[in-house]
Amino acid sequence: MSMKHVMDIYELMDDIAVTGETIKQYLSRISENGQIEVHTIEGEKGKTDFIKVTIPGKNGKSQGGNAPTLGIIGRLGGIGARPEMTGFVSDGDGALSSMAAAAKLLDMTNKGDQLSGDVILTTHICPNAPTQEHEPVPFMDSPVDILTMNKYEVAKEMDAILSIDTTKGNNIINHRGFAITPTVKEGYILKVSDDLLYVYTQSVGKLPVTMPITTQDITPYGNDVYHINSILQPSVATDKPVVGVAVTTETAVAGCGTGASRVTDIEEVVRYCIEVAKVYGQSKCHFYNEEEFNHLENLYGKMTHLQSLGKQGELV
Repeated sequence: MSMKHVMDIYELMDDIAVTGETIKQYLSRISENGQIEVHTIEGEKGKTDFIKVTIPGKNGKSQGGNAPTLGIIGRLGGIGARPEMTGFVSDGDGALSSMAAAAKLLDMTNKGDQLSGDVILTTHICPNAPTQEHEPVPFMDSPVDILTMNKYEVAKEMDAILSIDTTKGNNIINHRGFAITPTVKEGYILKVSDDLLYVYTQSVGKLPVTMPITTQDITPYGNDVYHINSILQPSVATDKPVVGVAVTTETAVAGCGTGASRVTDIEEVVRYCIEVAKVYGQSKCHFYNEEEFNHLENLYGKMTHLQSLGKQGELV
């Protein structure tokens, strides 16, 4: 169970003065078995603290082994929208989930349960992010642009990525809990991973819920097309497979809404990501079928242009 860590980190993050160092100190007190980095970055709309937690595996690449490395990214604009809104906002669920997962994994190492592969967890901490208009409900904005987020959140060492993001501001997912997306790789939207669906059934004890995505959702922000949210923005910055883990609700909830984070739902997300990390590091969980992906590319060619700004980018 991860509830203790979810609640502890929620209390830390629900603070106007929280920083990346606050979270680093909390994680460091749990265990010294991880490497934690914090970088403060200033943008046009303020500043934020990026945090990266690397937890070595028994056969992880950081230890000279060959087990694959899982990346777990907490995607968000900010954990707070002060002074416009008071308190922790719904958009912060991604940061809360990834850092609670880091806390639980560190705690596990203290008890002798070290995973096979390395796990790298990243997010950013901003208690006073701006907001922006979006239909059907307002979104959170961010003090830094998406290129900066991807630079600090998508690590080259990640062999596959789970991208956790609050995905409540829509009329597409009508389920309270979480859903997973199809796998996205190099501009292709691939079939939903059977292995990831199986882990869902085992960790949640219910039939899996999946989230539909479109070509628009896997293109970079800044191209003037609609995106359901930023859940799949990490896919534009890597050639590795990316799967979104969407924290969802039955009704459309604004990202800047407060009092909208359910710790039980977030705890389910944390457990799910940890269970995926266990089997992925053992090479028993595949995000996509490599043979089929290669066949697709042979048939239809590369789709990597969808990871760029396209013709608009050429004109900039």
